[in-house]
Amino acid sequence: MSFEITALQIILVFIVTFIAAIDQFNFLESLYQPIVTGAVIGAILGDVRTGLIVGGTYQLMTIGNMPIGGAQPPNAVIGGIMAAILAITLGLQPTVAVATAIPFSLLGQYAVTLLFTAMSPVMSYADRAAQEASPGKIVAINYFAMAVLGLLFGVIVTLFFVGGAAFGNRVVSAIPQWLMSGLSAAGGMMRFVGFAILLKVMASRDMWGFYFMGFALANIVAGIPQLSSSALLLLALIGFALAFWDFQHQTALKAAAVSAGGDDDGI
Repeated sequence: MSFEITALQIILVFIVTFIAAIDQFNFLESLYQPIVTGAVIGAILGDVRTGLIVGGTYQLMTIGNMPIGGAQPPNAVIGGIMAAILAITLGLQPTVAVATAIPFSLLGQYAVTLLFTAMSPVMSYADRAAQEASPGKIVAINYFAMAVLGLLFGVIVTLFFVGGAAFGNRVVSAIPQWLMSGLSAAGGMMRFVGFAILLKVMASRDMWGFYFMGFALANIVAGIPQLSSSALLLLALIGFALAFWDFQHQTALKAAAVSAGGDDDGI
């Protein structure tokens, strides 16, 4: 399929990438999450539905990714945006697009690591500014780092966005069907890898009962045609209700423990 790119779309994709890159480390408004960027990129390219599907698929893959110390995981900003771009402009299946976008997420990982490394010596300048009671210099350092990160991400995505439109169709058509099927299977497995990483971090004996209960409820609700379309919302509401009940219960127990004391027992 051919996809015509306009100058306005190129500019908007650059702006979205620029803002998402900064949001990941500074704004922290979750604008950088793939499910958000996928929908926005889909709206820019005229296919919100595909953007949402790809963004949701990529979100599941990265749900357990987190930086540990100085180690950065594959970047979800570039990966999520490029997955949506590849799916819409090249007509790829969402799972294939997610798997194909992984090398781009690695470029984002390298860009972040490079910037963090380059900014390390600047910390001595920030220390001197703090000693001089000059907050303006520290603010300038932060704005500079934010601008550089946004530009790095914006340039990477824009170059591949424009370049992908030029030769992407020829590359995709040259890929054999068995490899496309393999990419689709790999992309489909990524969401489970994301959940496995998250469970490894959050797994607790006290929570396994809730996990199995949620798994059973998900299968029951998804199997009812009238409820399957809103299964995720229903399960989220059930989970919130249980968490809120547990919070109230624990709060009441703590209040009772505090009020149970008296002068008779010396406490």
